[in-house]
Order: sequence, then structure tokens, then C-alpha cells
Amino acid sequence: MADDELSAAQRQQWQDTYLAHPGMYGTMPSSAAVHAAEVFAESGVDTVLELGAGHGRDALFLAHRGFTVHATDFSPAALAQLRAAATALGLADKVSTGEYDVRHQSPLPDASVDAVFAHMLLCMTLTTPQLHALVDEVRRVLRPGGAFVYTVRHTGDAQYGAGTSHGDDIYESGGFAVHFFSRQLVDALAEGWRLREVHAFEEGVLPRRLWRITQTLPG
Repeated sequence: MADDELSAAQRQQWQDTYLAHPGMYGTMPSSAAVHAAEVFAESGVDTVLELGAGHGRDALFLAHRGFTVHATDFSPAALAQLRAAATALGLADKVSTGEYDVRHQSPLPDASVDAVFAHMLLCMTLTTPQLHALVDEVRRVLRPGGAFVYTVRHTGDAQYGAGTSHGDDIYESGGFAVHFFSRQLVDALAEGWRLREVHAFEEGVLPRRLWRITQTLPG
């Protein structure tokens, strides 16, 4: 399957999944978001861009912690759920949303946010060149000294190599495709940044094996 066809199919898969299972990840924040909030608070962050926010459990947590969050996703259904939850929780003034496919340039201006957060967004169906382009976009919208915290499934995951191979360490299983990261890819994406941490952890019932990467721009 061509890259564009696979990406379109995955976008529809996620849209259908959010429509069928509203609030599917629950209301508790991911451990990655809890870590990110600590990093951001220590760095004096005000504005946070979240990539791949889904229905918003992490965006709402970050907003509750006092950050102004611009939450993006390519699923309109997920973003509608996020906006409804923000309104219900009295956080609508702290959370804005935008439909955004990370394969394209962000509409945000240069150096317009203090931090960027992405939980398992980078290990979607993005090729290695697309990942480099995305990290360049993150660099563009971040202010000097800004922090980027993201998580990815890696090649030590039990599902690595299982299912249908799409090349470039992308494997599809159960209708969802994942780009499994090698440490070499993490290091390549951190070139020109200060790589502060690559933390291994597990999540879910498989369990999924992930890395949490924290890197900052030079000030």
C-alpha cells in the first residue's frame, strides 16, 4: 500500500474508532503527560502544543495544571469530544483545538509556543522522512529553550515485526499501523537538540513497550 493510501486508511480508522468508542482512553492522564507537566512547570512554560491529542485526557490534565493548551488531532470526532469535555470541566478558556495532519506544515507561527507534547503520535504511520519533517516543524514553532516531550513504541516491543509490514519498521496489526522506533532513529531526530532523557516504560495490557523522550532547544 502506498504511503498516502495507508495514511488515509489510518486516518479513517481512527475517526471510526473515536466515533464508536467515545472517550476510549478514559479521563486519567497518561504517565507521560504527568512527566511532561513536571518538566514544563520547572521550565516556566505557559503555552503547550499537543500533537495527536485524541479525545483530550492529557490536554485536559495539562490545562488543569494551569497551562494554556492548543490540542491538535486529525480526527474531528476526537476533537469534538475534547471540546465538550473542556466545557463541562470549565476549562474551555484554557484549551483550544485544531484539526491538523502532522504530515503537513503547522499553521502556527514561528516560535509561538513554549513546549510541545505528543503521546504515541510519532509512532503512527509516519515514514522516517516525514518524522524528520515533523520534528523540524516542532523546532520551528517552539521558542528558544522550549521543551519537546514525546513517546513512541520501540523495536523491543513484543509486536515489533508482527502483522503486515509496510517497510521502514512500520507494521500493521488489528487494523492499526505502528512505526516502531530504533534508538538510532531517536538520536537522529534529536540532532541539534539537547537530548535530556530516553526513559523506557510499559503501558497497557500487552504491555506496549515505549520510550519517553525529553529534549530541549538551545536557549
